Amino acid sequence: MNKHLYESGLIGNCAYIAHIEKDTNISWLCMPRFDSDFVFGGMLDREKGGKFTILPENPEFESSQAYLENSNILETTISSGGESYKVTDFAPRFKNYGRYYKPLMLIRKVEPLSGSPRIRIECQPVTDRGQVQLRPSIGSNHIRYMGIDQEVRLTSNAPLSYVCEGKAFVLQRPVYLVFTYGRPLEAPIETTSERFLQSTAEYWQSWVKSTSISGFHQRLVLRSALILKIHQFEDTGAIIAASTTSLPESPGSTRNWDYRYCWIRDSYYTLTAFNSIGHFEELEKYFEYIQNLPTGPDGRYQPLYSITGDWLLTEEISELSGYLGNKPVRFGNQAYTHIQNDLYGQVLVSLLPLYSDQRFTAKEKSYSEPMIMNLLDKIEATMHEKDAGLWEFRNLAQEHCYTFLFHWAGACAAAKIGIRLSNEEMYQKAIFLRDEAVKKIEACYLPERKAYGQAIGSKHMDASTLQLITMGYFGDDLERANAHLKALEEDLLAKDFLFYRYKHMDDFGVPETTFLICAFWYIEALACVNRLEEAIEGFETLVKYCNHLKLFSEDVDQSTGSQWGNFPQAYSHVGLMNAAFRIGKKLDRPNFL
Repeated sequence: MNKHLYESGLIGNCAYIAHIEKDTNISWLCMPRFDSDFVFGGMLDREKGGKFTILPENPEFESSQAYLENSNILETTISSGGESYKVTDFAPRFKNYGRYYKPLMLIRKVEPLSGSPRIRIECQPVTDRGQVQLRPSIGSNHIRYMGIDQEVRLTSNAPLSYVCEGKAFVLQRPVYLVFTYGRPLEAPIETTSERFLQSTAEYWQSWVKSTSISGFHQRLVLRSALILKIHQFEDTGAIIAASTTSLPESPGSTRNWDYRYCWIRDSYYTLTAFNSIGHFEELEKYFEYIQNLPTGPDGRYQPLYSITGDWLLTEEISELSGYLGNKPVRFGNQAYTHIQNDLYGQVLVSLLPLYSDQRFTAKEKSYSEPMIMNLLDKIEATMHEKDAGLWEFRNLAQEHCYTFLFHWAGACAAAKIGIRLSNEEMYQKAIFLRDEAVKKIEACYLPERKAYGQAIGSKHMDASTLQLITMGYFGDDLERANAHLKALEEDLLAKDFLFYRYKHMDDFGVPETTFLICAFWYIEALACVNRLEEAIEGFETLVKYCNHLKLFSEDVDQSTGSQWGNFPQAYSHVGLMNAAFRIGKKLDRPNFL
C-alpha cells in the first residue's frame, strides 16, 4: 500500500485559513470565517468544490513547496520542460495604525524563474456547499463573481479574458492575483501586493524572534508554533481544533468530523504550548472569548462552541463525494451536546499564569474571580457524574480517570490562585475538591497491573492517563509512574513510538489508526520518568510522520505511515511543541542538536 500524505500547505492571518496543494490549487478556503461555507472546497469534492489553479500548459510538470523562512508565506515552484515559475501565496497580516491588518484577502504572486513558461489560471469559486458555481463578470481590472451576497473579486494585472476562459498565456513578468471577499482591493495592484508581502514577512519573522525556546529541534517547534498561531480567530480569541472537516481518521471508517470549532480542552493544550514559548497575547484573547461564552441555566459549559460562541452546532450530512470518496461529509458537530466535565479544570489550569506570572497586572486578572468560583462549583457538581470523556464516546458514559485528573489539576490551580488573592473560601474549597478528585483517581487503580484504567470499573488502558505522569500527579514517585507507563506500553504502544488512544470497541468499531498527540504525550512521559534517551529517540522518530512542509495530521496508520484525520491538526502540533519543551528543559543544553 502506498503511503498517503496530505500534499498541501496552508496560509492564514488569524481571520481565514487557505489550503494550497502542490499543484497550486486552493483546495480549501472558508470565508468570512473558519467555520463558514467554503469558497473553494475541492478537498471534499473535485467536481463541485471549485478550484483556483495556476498550472503550466504542459500537463507534465514537477512541483515543490516550501515556506519562506520563519513565516506563513508559502512558495510553490512549478517546473515543466526546462521552464519554471514560482507562486507565492500569503494572507496579509501586519501592524497598521496600532492594530493588526488582517483582511479577507488572499494574494498570489506568480513570477517566471526560467524560460518563457505558458501558464493557465483558472478561478472557479463556489457557494452553497458546492451546489452553486459563482458567475464571472469582467470589470476593468478585476473579475467579479456573482451569486453570493458578499462581493467576491479577483483583482489582477493578468489578462482577465484569458483567466475567465481558462486560456494559456506566456508569463513574461510577475503577475499578481488578489482574491477578496467583501471589500475589494482599491489600490495599485503591483506595488500594494509587494508592500503587503514585505510587511507580512516582517510580521511573521518578528513574531518568531519574540519566541523563547530551547535549541532542541527549533525549526520543528517554530513551524508548529506558526501553524498554531493562525488557528486562533483573533476577532473573538477562539482557537479551532483544525481548519478542515470530514477528513477521515482512516479510510472507510466514517469517523469524519467537523473540527472548525473551539474545544475548550484543545484550547487548553494550545495555550500551554504558547505559554511555553513566551507568548501571552493568545491567552489574553482566549479569555476574552471564555468570558463571553453562553452557559446553560445551571452555569455549565459545552465542550465546544463556534468561534463566535454560538452553542448550537447542529450536525448535518452533505451530498459531497468526500475526501478520496470517504463519506459522510459533515458540517457541524454533535459533540456540542456531550457531557465532558474535564473542561472545568482545563480552564482553571489555563487561568493560572494570569496569577503566577508577574508580567500580568492586577487589572488583567481582576475580572476572573467570580469565574473561578463558578468553575469550582461545576467541579463539585460533576465530581460523581459520568461523562463522554475526551474521546467523545457517543454511546458510552463512564467516570473517566482523565476527567478526575483535571478536576484535581484545576483544584490545585484554584488553590494557588486563592492564595494569591487571599481568598480563604476559594482556597478551602479548592483543597477539598483536590482531595475528592484524588479519591476518584485512585478508584481507577488496577492493583493487578499497578496502573490506572480508563474509568472507574474499567480494565481498559487509555492513553489519556499518560497525563497522570506529565501533569505531576505521581509527584516524585517514579516507581508508580514507571509501573503505570509499563502497562500503557504493553497495551497501546505501536511501532516507531506511535500510540493508540485505546483499543477497545467504541461506537464505530475498534480504532484502526494511532493518534499522534498520544504519541507525543508518551514522549513527554518518557522524559518525566528520566528515560531521556528513549524520549529523544522517540521524538526524532515521530517527527518523520509529517508531510513535505513538516505539517502533521491527527492520525497515523502504523502499518503504512499514512496521514489521516483532519489536517493539520492543532493537537498534534501542540503535542510536538510540549514534548520538545519537556525534553529541552531536561537537557538544559541550548545548542543540543
